Amino acid sequence: MTTKAELYDVIRKPLITEKTTMASENGAVVFEVAIDANKPQIKEAVETLFGVKVKAVNTSITKGKVKRFRGMLGKRKDVKKAYVTLEEGNTIDVTTGL
Repeated sequence: MTTKAELYDVIRKPLITEKTTMASENGAVVFEVAIDANKPQIKEAVETLFGVKVKAVNTSITKGKVKRFRGMLGKRKDVKKAYVTLEEGNTIDVTTGL
């Protein structure tokens, strides 16, 4: 069993965008997760922290853009998103905060 602090290290924050709002209508919630987190870790973290049953976890990694800052080239960090599909009857209200 992992501690609550370790679970919050896996799940960074919920993502609230137009696309994730559309996904939430189909019973899915989108989180930004640690880049090295795998699907079983994400599933365990969501089920433990929110007390819901998870049906599936899909992940995607968005590569960081190269941007210019004060004439110098810099790179934004890579971001990993987890699309967590919940079982029927389970909901998470991400608008209230963690």
